[in-house]
Amino acid sequence: MRPRRSRGVGFTLLEVLIALTIVAIGLGAAVRATTQVTSGAEDMKMRTLALWIAEDRLADHAARRSWPNPGVTQGAGAQASVPFVWRETVALASHPDLRSIEVTVAAAAQPGYVLARLTGVAVMPPRTP
Repeated sequence: MRPRRSRGVGFTLLEVLIALTIVAIGLGAAVRATTQVTSGAEDMKMRTLALWIAEDRLADHAARRSWPNPGVTQGAGAQASVPFVWRETVALASHPDLRSIEVTVAAAAQPGYVLARLTGVAVMPPRTP
């Protein structure tokens, strides 16, 4: 009598390849999601630092009680050792004792990509008699 050939209890090659494909797709999605989270955190960090530069520019006017002349001023600054460039636009307001100040900040490496924009108002310092 001839011994009966039994079918193996393991997986076929096709089943293994399908399972590996499903795992690869899942891992690819997980890596992409992780990359997006990391990129978003870096972008938020840069926007926060740029906002601090803009706030510093407006606070500087308030602290000096300066009366800025209308026009555009540009400069550079750094926060957390990250270089930024800023642009300050001073415009006349509807009231003669007010000036509108708009500050835009971009990373020094990408000066055309504005990370933060902040607008404030300068009030004419009191006149001394």
